[in-house]
Amino acid sequence: MSMTDPISDLLTRIRNAHLAGHDTVDIPSSGMKQAILRILKEEGFIEDFVLLDDRRSGVLHIDLKYVDRKPAIQRIERVSRPGRRQYAGVDEIPRVLGGLGVAILSTSLGVMTDREARKQRVGGEVLLRVY
Repeated sequence: MSMTDPISDLLTRIRNAHLAGHDTVDIPSSGMKQAILRILKEEGFIEDFVLLDDRRSGVLHIDLKYVDRKPAIQRIERVSRPGRRQYAGVDEIPRVLGGLGVAILSTSLGVMTDREARKQRVGGEVLLRVY
């Protein structure tokens, strides 16, 4: 079965694992998912992730983060979808909760946070918001 939106699948699996109180979650790997997870780790929303070899595309093993038994991710939502892409120029990049949250963008220079994109003066596709 082909998946039409693997990024939404990633976000849903993280959301569901947090709701169920799991410490870890495993998802199929891709380059885009690894880039998103790298940013989530750098921003402190997840503990860590590792790529496990399953003799196919690989599996990403994600260690979820909790603060005082509450998920570090309060909300994670997809912005640009396959049916409706959302692009933002450098002056239109959204701020999430006045800078407390993070928007993740796919730009010509790679996947980066909204702060990095403003600093590099580059726009792109707004993939998701997290806080």
